[in-house]
Amino acid sequence: MSQLEIKDLHVSIEDKEILKGLTLTLKQGETHAIMGPNGTGKSTLAYTLMGHPNYTVTSGEALLDGENIFDMEPDERSRAGIFLAFQYPVAIPGVTVANFLRSAINARRRAEKPDDKGISIAEFRKLLKGKMDALKMDNAFAGRYLNDGFSGGEKKRAEILQMATLQPRFAILDETDSGLDIDALRIVADGVNALSGPDLGTLVITHYQRLLNYIKPDFVHVMMNGRIVESGGADLALHLEEKGYDWLREKAAEEVA
Repeated sequence: MSQLEIKDLHVSIEDKEILKGLTLTLKQGETHAIMGPNGTGKSTLAYTLMGHPNYTVTSGEALLDGENIFDMEPDERSRAGIFLAFQYPVAIPGVTVANFLRSAINARRRAEKPDDKGISIAEFRKLLKGKMDALKMDNAFAGRYLNDGFSGGEKKRAEILQMATLQPRFAILDETDSGLDIDALRIVADGVNALSGPDLGTLVITHYQRLLNYIKPDFVHVMMNGRIVESGGADLALHLEEKGYDWLREKAAEEVA
């Protein structure tokens, strides 16, 4: 069983420290949720793990089966089995969903074997149809330009389809519920749940407990001031919904002091 172990992670943006000693271990088969107020570093964690150049790791490490991913380029991290679903996916006019996914698969294959001729069209169509059927998606979706003119819900479903096709070991969902109405939220959550299993570890980043009504976490963590200040089971999210974050702000302040 693989695991992603984040140890005492410190990250800065333009010399401003955002993450201040974050520690977390995510194993395959587990679903973790990270919650917290705005500005606490939740998205910073997601982008740092995937190698965004604006985020500087000043100390700490993130070990994927013992190997520090901060020594890898972003594409190497992806090939190693880490996937990030963006909060605001970018549109790519002129590139269909199907062509994008086939190119992604072929890039991975050729990185491992430079003489690989890539997945055949027939094999890819069979693969993609199977993934779309499992996610209950209209096959016509594959012929649309990636995220171009998509609704918020369609963009997030396209991210889930990418995750299904690339089959990562660890998926980071950065505020996947952002901008979704309740119907779109349920559809996206159903897609995530359909992919859950012993081979996938999921890190769900969210502001609100409502997403966790549909994606049931094994563990819930609360971030404040760039670190995790409280961890618990799924009932912790319900407690936050009822009580807010004030009771944890005092605890976070005491730890800093």
